[in-house]
Formats: sequence, structure tokens, C-alpha cells
Amino acid sequence: MINCYIIDDEQHAIDLLTGYVQRTPFLKLVGSTTEALDAIKVISNEKVDLVFLDIHMPSISGIDLLKIFNNHTKVVLTTAYSEYAMDGYEHDVVDYLLKPITYQRFLKAAQKTLNMFQTMYVSKGESSEKAEPEVDYLFVKSEHKGKQIKINFNDIDYIEGLKNYVAFHCDKEKILALLKMKDLEQSLPPRQFARIHNSFIISLNRIVSVDGNQVILRKPDQQTVALPIGITFKQPFFDMIKLNK
Repeated sequence: MINCYIIDDEQHAIDLLTGYVQRTPFLKLVGSTTEALDAIKVISNEKVDLVFLDIHMPSISGIDLLKIFNNHTKVVLTTAYSEYAMDGYEHDVVDYLLKPITYQRFLKAAQKTLNMFQTMYVSKGESSEKAEPEVDYLFVKSEHKGKQIKINFNDIDYIEGLKNYVAFHCDKEKILALLKMKDLEQSLPPRQFARIHNSFIISLNRIVSVDGNQVILRKPDQQTVALPIGITFKQPFFDMIKLNK
């Protein structure tokens, strides 16, 4: 997860970006403010990976804040004024979003940030003998008290939400676990899984096709299953497919 912070002197702009962050599986909002100076201490003292930063603010400009951050965090600039673009890139920002910002354009900037962090971690891993391998499984608390079950990500076809439980559909096996979909979604690698409905998270490796408002998956036994795409998740899912073309 990428911890992000929003700085903008207009609350409606913060509300828009907050909604975009909540729709993006690999982003987590840790704070926001309309007072730019209040953000300096927060970003300096807490783990903030990415800042969505407005340039044109009354107390201090976004460019001046960039100088204060001094590469402490990655920055995506947001502004209604295109003439500031060159200033932003001179300070090595990740991206520059021109208002009004669409979700598709926001997602491209977020994906670009994710790619940068992944490249950074891979580089560190290759240069360090002590780097830990990437985890490709999770342990879940089963319906039987005290029992923990290991589930490999590669074995998952899709996950179904069932009130206070979730069901992991793994080939011909169905594993029930005491989990909430929202908590589980944050534990899964976004490059491998996507939430398409309030009740379904799918393995991207199992996708055969997208047919209207359904995703067709093929399981290891060659049987297929059709799952619905929820209205809330439809646009983010389709945007993700476009990004991965």
C-alpha cells in the first residue's frame, strides 16, 4: 500500500481526490488538509509515501513546499494552471495533473507511482543479500476456532464475500475464513487481484474475457465461471485493463 496525503486549499478538490484514492486498491489515504503549513510537520514526522499537492495556494505555494519536502516523499502536482508544469518537473515530481482531474488520468499517475516504488524495491532487493523475498501467500483464521490456514495467492481463482466471512475459491476447494472483504482487499497484491463487486475479488491470472458486465474466469480444471461487475467497481476495473494493455 502507498500511503498518501492530499494538500489543497479547496475542500471540494480534496473530496474529489479522496474519492479517487478510495477507489484505487493500492492507495491508502493517511490525511488531508486545506492549510499547507499544517502538512509540513505531518509529512516530516509520519510515513507518507505520496503527496497530491496543489500549486496555487494562498499561504505558501506548492513549489515552495516541494523545496521544504526535499525529496522526503514522492509528489504529484495538481493545479488549474498549466504554466506551472515546467516548475514541477524541475523538482522531480512524479506527475502533473491539470484540473479538472478525471479518475482515468488520476489512476495513470497513481500507477506510475506504484511502478516507481516497485522498481525501487526490486533494485534494493538485488543489491542486498538480506532482502526478504516477496510474500506470495497469506494465513487466514478459519471458521474453526484457533485454526490458521495458509493460502497461496497462485491457488486463488476468486474470493466471495459472505457477510462476516469470505470464501476462497481455489480450484475445487472452497475455504471459509473469518475476514471482511475490505481488510482482505488491502492484504492482496494489486498486480494480481482486483475487486470487481461488493462480493467478489478475482485473480487477474484467471481472466479469459470481459463480456459486458461480467468477467469470465477459467479455473485450473478448465471450467469457467462468470462473475458480475458492480457499478461502483466497473470504471476502475476497466481503467486498470486499459493501463495493462
